[in-house]
Amino acid sequence: MELQNLITEQGVRCHFEKGAQVFKQGDDCEYIYFVERGLLKAFYVTANGKETIKSFIQQHSIIGSLNAALGHAPCTFSLEALDSSVLIRFPFSQLLEESKRSMSISQEIVQILLGLALKKERREFELLTLSATERFNNLKHADPELVKKLTQNDIAKYLGITAVALSRIKHQG
Repeated sequence: MELQNLITEQGVRCHFEKGAQVFKQGDDCEYIYFVERGLLKAFYVTANGKETIKSFIQQHSIIGSLNAALGHAPCTFSLEALDSSVLIRFPFSQLLEESKRSMSISQEIVQILLGLALKKERREFELLTLSATERFNNLKHADPELVKKLTQNDIAKYLGITAVALSRIKHQG
């Protein structure tokens, strides 16, 4: 809670309309973002223009490119608002400094990072071991409200399949 208070009190509130990009793959971005309201997608674009969604970011989540913020390299993914969203932008360098001063903030950061590591491990497991049908069913059961908000195209890009394949899966099940 101390971390959220720090970000909301000292960060910069930014409004993004549906379709607006917060940052793009290849950009420099030394900030993290706290999602106060809205829904976003984090995605990769290949050299030939194919988009793959790595995750959906919902209210009260924190997102940023560690590659850019910590590694001082370009962002490896893009972040786009899927509906009208309010984000609070906070410098990553300031977050690191505050974590050195406050054990509570440091512990909150560790909990966030552990949660992200678990999410990433589950996502990798699903992509590497489950069928598209199993991945879709898991998504529906894990967060049915999220599925209702997403376009079929975005669900397909998240599952790693085409919209046509997703349509077949939905008609079979």
